[in-house]
Amino acid sequence: MLRHLLTVGGWTMLSRLLGLVRDQLLAMFLGAGPVQDAYQIAFRLPNMFRRLFGEGALNAAFVPLFTARYEKDGPNKALLLAGQAFSLLLLWLSLLTVLAEICMPWVIDLIAPGFRTQGTGRFAIAVQLTRITMPYTVLICGAALVAGLLNARQKFGAASAAYIAFNIVGIIAILIGAFRGHQYVAAASAWGITISGVFQLAGLLWAAKKAGLMLPLVRPTLSADIRLLIRRMLPGLVGSGVTQINLTIDTIIATLLPTGSISWLYFADRVNQLPLGVLGAALGTTLLPLFTRHITANDRPALQDSLNQAMNYALLLSLPAMIGLFSLAPEIMATLFGYGHFSLLDVHNSAAALRMYALGLPAFIIIKLLAPAFFAEGDTSTPVRIGFVTMGINLALNVLLYRTLAHLAPPLASALAAIINMIALGYLLWRRESFRPTFQSVTRATRIMLAALAMGMWAWGGANLLATNLPEWHALPRLFLLLCLIGSSAMLYGGLLIALRVLSLEELRSRLLRRLKR
Repeated sequence: MLRHLLTVGGWTMLSRLLGLVRDQLLAMFLGAGPVQDAYQIAFRLPNMFRRLFGEGALNAAFVPLFTARYEKDGPNKALLLAGQAFSLLLLWLSLLTVLAEICMPWVIDLIAPGFRTQGTGRFAIAVQLTRITMPYTVLICGAALVAGLLNARQKFGAASAAYIAFNIVGIIAILIGAFRGHQYVAAASAWGITISGVFQLAGLLWAAKKAGLMLPLVRPTLSADIRLLIRRMLPGLVGSGVTQINLTIDTIIATLLPTGSISWLYFADRVNQLPLGVLGAALGTTLLPLFTRHITANDRPALQDSLNQAMNYALLLSLPAMIGLFSLAPEIMATLFGYGHFSLLDVHNSAAALRMYALGLPAFIIIKLLAPAFFAEGDTSTPVRIGFVTMGINLALNVLLYRTLAHLAPPLASALAAIINMIALGYLLWRRESFRPTFQSVTRATRIMLAALAMGMWAWGGANLLATNLPEWHALPRLFLLLCLIGSSAMLYGGLLIALRVLSLEELRSRLLRRLKR
């Protein structure tokens, strides 16, 4: 499990770093104004459908069913199921995309009601850019299904590596737009999103063919397997829909706030997504097949042991990430994005939003760990019911807070809702005897928390002592000081983990030697 986590996490980290470069270029050329706000809406809509129909409910239902068919009936029947699902998915999403293209002004009115009323030109720009990005929905959802096929057969590397194409193509598109002129950057980047979907789908199909998992070309039909897949998918689809409704609520609230709020939230969330995407994606991808095997073998102790191990890995990385982001938010945002059209005000506002997002970081990661335990049992309805409750909490908090906290309300509401979601999932798994924290795991988590808090105090003190005016510094001094703060904090955290016996030097050395010998 650790090897697979490192494989997926490594590719995801590379993708996130390239995504960071892409975001830096967007901040530099577009700043945090009306065009940036409109562009983020244009990207958010197809991304929402990707999470809804691609990586969310479909994979949660498809991976266990495909794995069971492969193990019991052989590869031919399993691949026939995958081919049927692939063709039906592309047909459905193509029809949805055509409808969205025709009705785009009404779609933007629905998800960004503040654009038309505030008269900043964001509405017309958003309609134009979203029409360019909408076909990405079909391509990336098809790619997500092929990635699920590869993940089900333990081919994690190829599926994770394919998503790097999105950021590489995106960076090239932005640079081409900037070369032609500042006014072309948003449109060029929007075209880059759609073109990247072509590369991702083609790359994954090639990897599937190389692995002997090529999808057969079949007509879209509602076979018995497809009907079973849809029945299993529907509760998860509703659950993923709850998550997307939460994000849509945040977007709607942000469009009612002053111009630039969407951009501040986007760049803050992108930094928060570095640890969340790397560890969360790795956990969600690798644990579902593992848990499915434990459930199929009716091995409850092995399931409990796997959950405890995964929880330790998650806390080991998510707690220092949360505290580090909170402590160094202004320095991080200034160093990464404080150039060109991204002003000092934009730095401070996005840093405040990052601190709110960071509060929910461990909860979001642990949800990615706990949810596959339900999916492996074929239970996609329980997370849905919990999701509805947290959706209501998120909506209520947004409505209560947005007038007083402005752009800080959406990230704070999301963080609090995620914490409640995590607690509810953990409690229900405990009642089912699927999750049983041991005394050793609890004491280990406590020591990790103490080490992370001490590290946070060091980072906070160093930032206040040395970096008071860092947002006004030039790029290289900013980067040097931030690297010093992060490096010294990481060394302190590692030393404390060893001193508190969370990690062992001999164990780390032996694992490193084993990995080098492979």
